[in-house]
Amino acid sequence: MAFAQSKVTAQGQISVPAEVRRKLGIGPGSVLEWDEQAGQVVVRKASRHTSADVHRALFDGEEPTASLPNVKEGVRKYIRKRHAGG
Repeated sequence: MAFAQSKVTAQGQISVPAEVRRKLGIGPGSVLEWDEQAGQVVVRKASRHTSADVHRALFDGEEPTASLPNVKEGVRKYIRKRHAGG
């Protein structure tokens, strides 16, 4: 059962209920993502960067992989590179 509801205006706008705003930590200017999953619409707070963006930054543009050791090594390389000579 839904814990909150919104009504769509004639212009296609909705208000996000206060309890949802609190749970998601959103406020004025926040961006929400809408996605369809298994015939349902899912709304979530948009993040600034996707995990793929973070991976590409750590691994010099390589395609994302799910290997934790690779991620840890990428973080180590990034930290060493960023603080080299300092």
